[in-house]
Amino acid sequence: MVEGHTQASSTEKPAARAGRHAGPLRQFGSNLLTTPREFRDALIRHGKPTSDRARSQTVFSNFFLHILSVRMHRHSLKSATTLGLGVATFVLFVILCLTGVLLMVYYKPSVDQAYDSMLDIMHVVPTGAFIRNVHRWSAHAMVACVFLHMARAFYTSAYKRPRQFNWVVGMGLFVLTLGLSFTGYLLPWDQLAFWAVTIGANIAQSPQELTDALGVTGVFDPGRMQKELLLGAHYVGQEALIRFYVLHVIVLPVITCVLIAVHFWRIRKDGGLVRPASADAAPEADGFRGAQAPRRAAPAPLKTYGLMGLMQGRTPAVNREMRNTVPTWPNALYVIGAATMLTVLAMLVLGYAYDAPLKEMANPAVPENPAKAPWYFLGLQELVSYSAFMGGVGIPAIVVLGIALVPFLDREKEDAGVWFSGPRGRRVTALSAALAAAAVVGMLWFTVRFGWLRNWEATAHVPQIVVTLFNPGTVYVALFALWSIGVVRATGSTRMGAIALFTCFLVGFVILTYFATVHRGPNWDFYWTHSEWPVH
Repeated sequence: MVEGHTQASSTEKPAARAGRHAGPLRQFGSNLLTTPREFRDALIRHGKPTSDRARSQTVFSNFFLHILSVRMHRHSLKSATTLGLGVATFVLFVILCLTGVLLMVYYKPSVDQAYDSMLDIMHVVPTGAFIRNVHRWSAHAMVACVFLHMARAFYTSAYKRPRQFNWVVGMGLFVLTLGLSFTGYLLPWDQLAFWAVTIGANIAQSPQELTDALGVTGVFDPGRMQKELLLGAHYVGQEALIRFYVLHVIVLPVITCVLIAVHFWRIRKDGGLVRPASADAAPEADGFRGAQAPRRAAPAPLKTYGLMGLMQGRTPAVNREMRNTVPTWPNALYVIGAATMLTVLAMLVLGYAYDAPLKEMANPAVPENPAKAPWYFLGLQELVSYSAFMGGVGIPAIVVLGIALVPFLDREKEDAGVWFSGPRGRRVTALSAALAAAAVVGMLWFTVRFGWLRNWEATAHVPQIVVTLFNPGTVYVALFALWSIGVVRATGSTRMGAIALFTCFLVGFVILTYFATVHRGPNWDFYWTHSEWPVH
């Protein structure tokens, strides 16, 4: 018995030992096979959303999605609410960052090598020309989208309380977008870039026009200081190129990222996208995936919940009901995804169909004629042709500051989210657009036909200070301001006055940009078409 038991035990021990070793190995193999699923579950903590609660938890716990609220109003997802301009602008910025990083790998910020590196990118680097094309057209598209986005926000009263600060942040992003595009303009180091930046540097020096007229340049010369700060020298050279490069690839993108984050955060904290009160009047038809049928409206909430407890207050959530809302997942994500894909597709098509321009290597001894700034500065260049200081510094500063202060000057309580604030606003917009068009076209015709103060013999000895301050640009500003004041008096509404002034500046900018782009030729003379330019 003992011998049998001992023999049996000796035969079982290796099997048991093998089983014990096989268990952990089998478990390790199973863990290895299921690792992708476990990683997915760790990344998406709530699995596939199958209910409103799961959809809310998915948005709330996701780093990239939590900037959105867990539910969104149906009105906010309509194409007419935002036209997708905010999403398009952000997507264009992301495209610029990605393509910019790829271009940085081959670009050399040196006046001796920058142009050659651009040639290598276009002709040697695989897909280099395509990447540069996408980068270039995305930059132009981003400037255009920022202009349109600002106009959309203004005409729908999206700057009204409590969104005043976010409007100012948006104006900061507007200025940064122009700065990003302008600093990138010099990097190819071709004739187009060199002389466009030379124009910008001369505009930066334009306060010298005013200090010369006042006779204080020897004591106080802010124009010289601005130009040296911009270029690092008195001319466009290596110092300017490296400064523009650092600003374009590090400083301005970092500041832009910070302001974009603040902009998105304030949209949510200010109650989401602006919408009129009528959007909450009655439940709308359910046409969104994952949304439940509208329920009977609950009583309007009288309290809001803060992180520290239950409090009475007047936040954007007060008196806003849950009806007409749908889960952000997947409804808002579908809308954002569609806008993203359309934007990317448009840039890919443009990058494939049209090459970004690259002229001869920059040559300070051979000026471009006409030397034109980027299209978004051509309206200012037209004004600069009459007065460098007022056209390049004074008027832009007045316009940007005035638009930034609109939320604090127009405090009328009205139904925000309505285009043009209703029928009256549409009439004011149409009349203001007609007035601005007539004034700008009429002044352009007059200056082309008769010139301005400097061209008249009778005013040959007019003091410089008069020439600086009295020019077509200041006439436009004065006329538009008087029209806005007249609208305020006629309607009794500061909102209508703001619409009138903004419309005048917008229409004036568009016409001046078109005129300088199409009809200005060599020596900044007027030509109907490019074919009429003199042959050199």
